Amino acid sequence: MAAPGTYVLGPADGELTVVTGKGGAAARAAHDLTIAVRRWEATLQLADDPADTTMSLTADARSLRVLEGTGGMSALDEDDKAGISQTIDDEVLQGVTISFHSTSVSGDGGSGRLHVRGDLELGGSINPVEFALTVAGDDRLTATATVTQSAHGIKPYTALFGTLKVSDDVRVSIDARLGPS
Repeated sequence: MAAPGTYVLGPADGELTVVTGKGGAAARAAHDLTIAVRRWEATLQLADDPADTTMSLTADARSLRVLEGTGGMSALDEDDKAGISQTIDDEVLQGVTISFHSTSVSGDGGSGRLHVRGDLELGGSINPVEFALTVAGDDRLTATATVTQSAHGIKPYTALFGTLKVSDDVRVSIDARLGPS
């Protein structure tokens, strides 16, 4: 586990990604997307006692860029990726505030595995979210949370008269290295 202290993380330290799924009658034609958040900042105040540990994160909703699409009838080219990113910007997120603040942290501080609960602000609403956060011996921080778009007032993207739908649940992950505290 990393030494207690305050760690500030951003794109230079690792990746914050969003992975979407798809559904509907036309799902075979679509792609599961891996999307990078290009502008974000997280602060981890790591304490000896996990209950005293806090975490916060903010992300720029206008900085999401499609990295890849898997599945689908054809491969995504750079124009396709740019078009999807623009649709996310214009029609789905519309520049909303994205922030997370922990409300409680528990776990065995010595193992590096923590259970984090907190409030996620997205789409003008604040809802609870929880996830496991791991800080490995090599100071690598990883976590994955499931976010339900509709719980935040965001209508998942649909096309082709609703026969193609982005899944309501998306997976948000962070994989970063802690620098000096």
